[in-house]
Amino acid sequence: MNEIVDLSMLDWSRGQFALTAFYHWLFVPLTLGITFILAIMETIYYKTGDPEWKKITRFWMKVFGINFAIGVATGIILEFQFGTNWSYYSWFVGDIFGAPLAIEGIMAFFMESTFIAVMFFGWDKVSKRFHLVSTWLTAIGANLSALWILVANAWMQNPVGMQFNPDTARNEMVNFWDVFLSPMAINKFLHTISSGFVLAGIFIIGISAWFLLKKREVPFAKKSILVAAIFGFISSLFLVTTGDGSARLVAQNQPMKLAAMEGLYQGKNGAGLVAFGIFSPTHTDPANDQLHEFLFKIEIPNALSYMIHLDANAFVPGVKDLLNGNEKEGMLTAADKISRGKMAIETLRNYKNALTEGRKEEALQMRDKFMSKDFQANYFKYFGYGFIKNSNELIPGIQLVFYSFHMMVILGSWFLIFFILSIYLIVNDDITKRRLFLKIAILTVPLVYLAQMAGWTVAEMGRQPWVVQDLLPTVAAVSNINAGAVMVTFWLFALIFTLLLIAEIKIMTKQIKIGPNEGGH
Repeated sequence: MNEIVDLSMLDWSRGQFALTAFYHWLFVPLTLGITFILAIMETIYYKTGDPEWKKITRFWMKVFGINFAIGVATGIILEFQFGTNWSYYSWFVGDIFGAPLAIEGIMAFFMESTFIAVMFFGWDKVSKRFHLVSTWLTAIGANLSALWILVANAWMQNPVGMQFNPDTARNEMVNFWDVFLSPMAINKFLHTISSGFVLAGIFIIGISAWFLLKKREVPFAKKSILVAAIFGFISSLFLVTTGDGSARLVAQNQPMKLAAMEGLYQGKNGAGLVAFGIFSPTHTDPANDQLHEFLFKIEIPNALSYMIHLDANAFVPGVKDLLNGNEKEGMLTAADKISRGKMAIETLRNYKNALTEGRKEEALQMRDKFMSKDFQANYFKYFGYGFIKNSNELIPGIQLVFYSFHMMVILGSWFLIFFILSIYLIVNDDITKRRLFLKIAILTVPLVYLAQMAGWTVAEMGRQPWVVQDLLPTVAAVSNINAGAVMVTFWLFALIFTLLLIAEIKIMTKQIKIGPNEGGH
C-alpha cells in the first residue's frame, strides 16, 4: 500500500468522488420513492377502473423516467472511480465490496431495467394485471439496487464477516450473511430508502401544489397529494425510528462520528443532547485548535445518554476521551492504537519479506502469530491506525458534521409536520384555499434535497479519516496517479454533471408545464 502519498492528488480524488456522489444522489432518492408511489397509484386504477388514476400514474411515470435515465449515467461514472482513483482500496476490500455490487448489477438492476420497459411501453399492449406487476417489480428492483450498494457502504462503516489474508494483503469474505445482515447494513438500507420515500412524497406534493396555484388539473393534483402525503407521513415515522437506531449503531461502531455529530468534546455520564448550537468562530480549546467552543447552544439534559444507552446516566465518550483515552471506561489512547497498528503493519511486512527471501520457517511462525486470535483482537483490529501520522488526523470536520446533522434533524421534523398538514388540508377539502401553504409546499422541495445531502455529509465526512473503519484510512486507499489527471477529470465531470442536471431540470419543467392531459401517450 501507499506510504508516500501526494496529498494534492488525495484531495482532488476525494473532491472528485464527493462531486460525483452528490450529483448521483440528486437523482437516486426520487427513484427509490416515486416508483412505489406509482405502484400504489396504478393499484388504485386497477381496483377502481377510474381513468383519472391512469392519467395520474402515467404523468408521474414520465417524471420518473426523466430522473431515472440521468441517474443511471451518473452512477456508472461513480463506480469507475474505484478502479481509477482508489485502486488500493479496491485491492484491499475487493473480495467483499465487489460482491454486493456484482449482485446489484446481475440481479437488481437487471430486474429493474427489464420491467421498466414493460412499465413505460406496455400500456394497452399487455394485460392490466401484468402491467401492474411490472410496475411493482420495477419499484422493488430499484430499491434492491440500493440495498446491495448500501450493504457495501455499511461494511465500510463497520467491517464484519471477513478475514484478512496476509498472503494477498486483502480482506476476504468468510460469511456472506454477516455482511448482508449486519445491523449496520439493515439499518442503513431502511433509513436510506425511507428518506427517499419522504423526498418523493414531498416532490409530488410540491409539483401538485404548483398545479393548484395555477388552478390547473385540480382533481389530478388533489389525488396526487392525498397519496403522496399518506405515503410520506408513514415514511417519515419510519425514518425517525430508523434514525434513532442509526444513532445507537454509530455510538457502538463509530464513536468519533457521534462525538462530532453532537459537538461533544469531553465525555461524561448523563450527556445532554444538543438540540441547536452555534460554534464560536474564534474561541478554541487551548490544547487543540480543531475543537471550537460553543457560542450558544440549547441542550436537553441527559437525552444523549438515554438515546444511546437507554440509561440517562450512561457514559458517552467525547473527542478528548477518544484521543487521550479513558482508563475508567477502559478506552485506549489514540497513540496506543497507532502503535498497535504500526505493529500489525510491521509484522505483515516482516512476514512478506521472510517469504520473499526464502526464510520459510520464520515466515510460517510470523504468519501464525499474525493470524492468532490474540494478535487479531489486539493489533490487527487497529491496522489502519498504523498509517496515521498524528492523532489529530482522527478528528473529522466537527463543525461540518455537527451543522449537517442538526440541519437534517430540524428539516426532518418539519417534513413530518408538513405531511400532517397536507393530509389535514386535503381531507378537509381546504387545500386550494391555502395559497400560502401551497407556496410553502413548493419551497419544501429543495429543502428535502438539502436534507438528503446533509445526511450523506454526516455519514461520509463523519467517518473520516477512514475509508474502512479502523482498517484503512483514506490516505492509504488512493491510487498512485498524477494529480493533474485527477484535476482534469474533476472539472470534466463537474461540467458534464452540471449540464446533465440543467438538462433534467429543463426537461422535467417542460413536462410539468405540459401537464397530464397533453404531450401524447
